[in-house]
Amino acid sequence: MIAPKPPAAVHAPPHNDHESRNRLRLQSIGWALLAGISAGAIGLGWGLEPGIRSDGCGLFYGLLAFHLHRAEPDDKHLQAGLVGAICGVRSLGMPLPLDNWHSDGLALVMLELLQVWLPLIGSALFLHSTLRFLPASGP
Repeated sequence: MIAPKPPAAVHAPPHNDHESRNRLRLQSIGWALLAGISAGAIGLGWGLEPGIRSDGCGLFYGLLAFHLHRAEPDDKHLQAGLVGAICGVRSLGMPLPLDNWHSDGLALVMLELLQVWLPLIGSALFLHSTLRFLPASGP
């Protein structure tokens, strides 16, 4: 009977792996800050509260966008869906005027949607244009 070969020895991860993890962590935080600051700056046009809400959603978007880009860098549909999903999350807290569905009520809903979607879409465009012009900032 022939004995099976023992498994190869598992090598410890090189010291370089720890440095690459730190670099990815810093890039992830950088993407989140960049997206959060840009969304917050756009949202400040409507006041402090919408700016802070947009900033928080931008931070969340930046973190998710970085990790999505690491997993599927060429899938533009997933990236666009992520923007829509975060905008949808931001829209959940939006008050709806259910008592007045005339032109005033619809105008208010359109204004709220503009306040919700514009900062995050602008943040996504800014983040991806930064990635295009500074490829070293990518994962």
